[in-house]
Amino acid sequence: MNGADKLLARCFAGTQRFVRVASIIAAGAVSFAPAHAGNVNDVQESFDSVFGTEVRAPRSFSSDFERRLASVAEGSQGRIGVAAVDLSTGRSVDVLGSQRFPMASTAKVAIAATFLEGVDKGKWSLSSEYPLMIPVASAPFSSSVAPVRPGAYMSARQLLELMITRSNNYATDALLKVVGGPSAVNAWVRRAGIDDWHLDHDIATMVRDDGAINPAKVVDKRDSATPLAMVQLLTGIYQGKWLTPESRDVLMGAMGRCLTGRNRIRAGLPSGVNVSHKTGSLSNTSSDVGIIETADGRAYAVAIYVTGQGNRPAREARIASITRTIYEGYLADAGSYSRTASAQR
Repeated sequence: MNGADKLLARCFAGTQRFVRVASIIAAGAVSFAPAHAGNVNDVQESFDSVFGTEVRAPRSFSSDFERRLASVAEGSQGRIGVAAVDLSTGRSVDVLGSQRFPMASTAKVAIAATFLEGVDKGKWSLSSEYPLMIPVASAPFSSSVAPVRPGAYMSARQLLELMITRSNNYATDALLKVVGGPSAVNAWVRRAGIDDWHLDHDIATMVRDDGAINPAKVVDKRDSATPLAMVQLLTGIYQGKWLTPESRDVLMGAMGRCLTGRNRIRAGLPSGVNVSHKTGSLSNTSSDVGIIETADGRAYAVAIYVTGQGNRPAREARIASITRTIYEGYLADAGSYSRTASAQR
């Protein structure tokens, strides 16, 4: 087992300590998507994922960091899911980290990785040209897949840049079609050893049919992931576990140039701290996932999913506040480790 494998095992093994915190959920406040109601196992799993993490009694936390994170991610106005890991120490924290949240455009990280694996295997190249996939007007749920038409041709490198830096949906569906659709991305994610991550639709369909389910009150497994699964994905990509160094740099570079969501993770960090990230937005949900890199060389993988809260600005403010808490918590950890090491010398 190499160093990256050991760190991933350390971060995600069953012996790790996670915060497992949720705000108190009033009886009947959270329901489950009708699509899963006919399957007893799915209903039970969804029930456990919500109420299994409910705070039923006063909790004690092993650190002030965990207590503060639980407080800022309190979800009485809508479910909030958070996961983070310090890639230097393996210290992990999460709030509802094993509950499903709508990925929205954060799914584009895995779509890009799937395409880049194809580049690494010689199936296609970044100079190959493909047409944008432009949606054709259609009524919500009028078809299983929203109709699209081909648009202008662009190189795969340009399409990937648009997909990640500007969250362009036409470019995303262009590359998604090349790799073989959602099923191909799911297959790549499974080969990577990641569970609790599933893409059911292309972006055109996801956007067309958006709004039928309120993610603040309903756990829908379609087009969803857990924050822990997303952090595992980010960690593996950052550490070069699945892609060649060249492809890894293409993806991380694009995430570093991301132009969306400046009021989210970026807003919670001081100047001089770099973030390579991807945002997501759909009806009543906002998210941001990425890698935070400090000036002293430390790196944190972070996934934050916020639903409800009244409006998008409020959701973005919560993401920024959660980011700040994570950053300051890990910074305090680093100081503690440094003092301990000095005392032992």
